[in-house]
Amino acid sequence: MKFWKRRRSPHAPPSPKRPEEPLTRAALAWLLAALALAVAPHAQELPVWLTVLFAGLVGWRGFIAFRDQALPPRWLLLIVAVLAGAGVLIDYRTLFGRDAGVALLTAMTACKLLESRATRDGVVLVFLGYLLVMSNLLYSQEIPRVAYLLAIIVAILTAQVLIHRQHAGLTAFAPLRLAGRMALLAVPVMLILFVLFPRIPGPLWGLPKDAYKGRTGLSDQMMPGTISELSQSDEVAFRVRFASPVPPPNQRYWRGPVLWHFDGRRWSRPEEPPTQTPAPFTPEGPAVDYAVVLEPSNKSWLFALDLPARLPPSARMTPSFQLLRDQPVNEVYRYEMRSYPAYRTGELTATERSRGLQLPLRGNPRARELAADWRKRDPRPEALVNAALMLFREQPFYYTLTPPLLGGEIVDDFLFRTRQGFCEHYANAFVFLMRAAGVPARVVTGYQGGEMNALGGYMIVRQSDAHAWAEVWLAGRGWARVDPTGAVAPNRVQEGIYAALPDAGVLPFLARRGRDSEWLRQLALSWDALNNAWNEWVLAYGPDRQKEFLSGLGFGPMDWGRMTVAMMVALSGFGVLYAGWRWRSRLARDPVARAWQRFCARLARRGLARGATEGPLAFAERVASRRPELAQSVGEIARRYAALRYGPVAPLAEVRQLQRLARRFRG
Repeated sequence: MKFWKRRRSPHAPPSPKRPEEPLTRAALAWLLAALALAVAPHAQELPVWLTVLFAGLVGWRGFIAFRDQALPPRWLLLIVAVLAGAGVLIDYRTLFGRDAGVALLTAMTACKLLESRATRDGVVLVFLGYLLVMSNLLYSQEIPRVAYLLAIIVAILTAQVLIHRQHAGLTAFAPLRLAGRMALLAVPVMLILFVLFPRIPGPLWGLPKDAYKGRTGLSDQMMPGTISELSQSDEVAFRVRFASPVPPPNQRYWRGPVLWHFDGRRWSRPEEPPTQTPAPFTPEGPAVDYAVVLEPSNKSWLFALDLPARLPPSARMTPSFQLLRDQPVNEVYRYEMRSYPAYRTGELTATERSRGLQLPLRGNPRARELAADWRKRDPRPEALVNAALMLFREQPFYYTLTPPLLGGEIVDDFLFRTRQGFCEHYANAFVFLMRAAGVPARVVTGYQGGEMNALGGYMIVRQSDAHAWAEVWLAGRGWARVDPTGAVAPNRVQEGIYAALPDAGVLPFLARRGRDSEWLRQLALSWDALNNAWNEWVLAYGPDRQKEFLSGLGFGPMDWGRMTVAMMVALSGFGVLYAGWRWRSRLARDPVARAWQRFCARLARRGLARGATEGPLAFAERVASRRPELAQSVGEIARRYAALRYGPVAPLAEVRQLQRLARRFRG
């Protein structure tokens, strides 16, 4: 026997090429509809010309199919593809990244439609459709988008069924029903893999850098206007579920970036080496335990109540008590925290003193002169803090989201001319005055407040809760929080931004709590509770959450090996159950097979079991040889079953006669 392939003679005639199966109209119609639905959510991100081009090419391909027209020539298709690729390159200045990649995929899918004529082309379009579905998740993973994409997957599966079973004589809705059953049968497998597949920290593969752009959140820099713009967004920054009593509003300061350096207009965060242990401080009260579900921000900092005493996994803490994650938060991230609202920090280091007193060499002379005058009157840090707060409290300062523009000397201009500003204006001016008076101070940014959702039992912190405050160094206390905004608008701390502004109408709807229709707010909170459950149990289901969940089910400590074994056992068990269900359902739908199985079971109970490969007539002969008195009845049942199973289609009366004989047989 030869184990090598025989070489083809160069003079042998070429073998006839197998003709390709044409793509049916029904399969093409489902493909066109599914691809159009998959691209529809991208219309708000794609250039207008590309959206129009895709719609035009889809319509053109449908016209060609249903009017039996010829496909366009290859040279025209090549021109369209080159122009589309050039247009993407001109618009995005690149062909790589999220936005450019999705645009190029959309353009090439449209071009592929114009040359699709065979089933092989249809299979390529099916996989392009799946890629377009997945590309939607780069922009949103919310519940409505996921439900919409599941419907598109069913449509693509329907097209796939029509491509591979176009000669099966399926009725109009049979492919859709089959695709729906396939999707439903995939749900248990999906759940098993989701729950038990071992998770690893971070994504399985890298995504382009621009996959996370357009997300709102705090920056590591602050200047007039940065936080006031953020406060006009009602997007959720994070949600918090407390395991301890909920702290009062004046303790709900969610610490974020700590800003030290001031260049005359902008505050920024210096590089601080984070440590693997929490920064030292002395608690002076009970702890608060809670879990945070943080929305993606593409930033590495985490938020925690003042002062954090625990480090989440893969996180570090700077000497300024700022939490930093090893990787940017590009997914919904859940972490558990413990904080102490009352505390005393350690001694002031030489580096902190230098940073806490840094000011530009010149600028804002009137503010410097005012701080020097305060210091001459009473140099104690506490007295200087009270003097600044008294200035904000007694002079006509106003809290507003739309302050006038400031000139080059922003502190002087704010303190002595406009006197209208948001929290960043007051924190900026206060820290400048403290440093000019010789008191170490710094700016802390983050969020203040939050709204309890009684339906879900958690707190919502929105971007509109963004806030900036100050910390000053006081002997015997360490770094102490001072919120100068509270001297101007006390309601901002106690009730939120909506209560502090004279006209809350400038805020988005969800930030105007207490000012609008109650039933609309309850509806919005109900939807948010559903989103929070989705975030906690789906999007934030990472390795820590997985181990916590499986341990709660009684599995005990779980590692990769145990989870893999459990996953394989669960998948095998589901496969066995499905096979048994299919066998029983098929048997239930086949009255001939059900009658024969009942007849064979009765003989088996009397020691006459049928062999696995034994035909009905051969089985009847063996039974007759061992039990001659049963030869007639067994032979008649076997002959009727063989005729019904292997012969032409018989009338229903024959089936019922077999059922009566099998039911009356007693052996």
